[in-house]
Amino acid sequence: QLRLVESGGGSVQAGGSLTLACAPSGRTLYAMGWFRQAPGKERELVAAISWGGTESYYADSVKNRFIITRDNDKNAMHLQMTTLKPEDTAVYYCGADIDPHASTYVPVREYDYDRWGQGTQVTVSS
Repeated sequence: QLRLVESGGGSVQAGGSLTLACAPSGRTLYAMGWFRQAPGKERELVAAISWGGTESYYADSVKNRFIITRDNDKNAMHLQMTTLKPEDTAVYYCGADIDPHASTYVPVREYDYDRWGQGTQVTVSS
C-alpha cells in the first residue's frame, strides 16, 4: 500500500522560508497535493500538481508565495514556501489521488485524495 512521508517542517519567523518534502513509498505517478490544517479549522488544500508535473493549483492565500514541484525520477514532491506568515501555521499533509487520471489532471477536492501522510508541523512566529 502506498505510504507518504512528509519532512521539512519547522519553526520560522514571519517572512522566512521552508521547503516541505513528500516521499511516496515506491515509484508513483499519481496526482498529489499539499493540505494544511490549523487548530480549530478544517483541512484545506494549499497546492496540488498533476502526475505529469505540468499542471498545478494554488489556493489564493498562497499564490505567488508557495511553489509545488515534483520529480518523478526521484520519486519526490516538494512545497517551497516563502514569505511565510503567522496564518500559515498549521500541520501540513501530503496527499495522493491514486485513481487513474490524465497526466494533466489536478485534483482540487479533499475527497479526491485516497492516501495521506502523517503530517508535518509548520509554525510561523510574528
